[in-house]
Amino acid sequence: MTKLAVFASGSGSNFEAIAEACRSGRIKAEVALMVCDKPSAGVIARAERYGVETFVFSPRDYASRDQWESLIADLLDSHGVELVCLAGYMRIVGGVLLERYRDRIINIHPSLLPSFKGAHAIADAMAYGVKVYGVTIHRVDETLDGGRIISQRAIDYDGDDADHLTEMIHAVEHELYIETINKLIDK
Repeated sequence: MTKLAVFASGSGSNFEAIAEACRSGRIKAEVALMVCDKPSAGVIARAERYGVETFVFSPRDYASRDQWESLIADLLDSHGVELVCLAGYMRIVGGVLLERYRDRIINIHPSLLPSFKGAHAIADAMAYGVKVYGVTIHRVDETLDGGRIISQRAIDYDGDDADHLTEMIHAVEHELYIETINKLIDK
């Protein structure tokens, strides 16, 4: 069975969607490790409820990104992780992880890339006045939200309620991530 690691920094709704899909057999994989860079993040409690081992760290406790990434890469190796899924992980992945896990790290982003890169994609798209929003899953490389696109799904929305739009986007993210992980592990 394919072993996944999920990296998250927030509440963990995408983590939970993936973990539940693994538990129910919708994804023929297991979440072997959850990595979180925010010791107070809600995703930690979700991981505990699913019995997923966690590695929680504070970047300021390390001398450099290379130091914490080396530790994480060693943990991924020791757990036999084959695919890393970033799910609201709000850090740029650096050279150590990219070198050891090249083409095995994917990210979900709440826009139709290459438009609206970065941490405020939904707000930026709303401010611009777009009528078609979306979700993109892409390979992670050295560029910000710029790796090769794997899958996308568009969402039509012509309103101004950011909370409602965010809920719509999360619903699409959860399904698209499950579909995309399945495609990648079935290859």
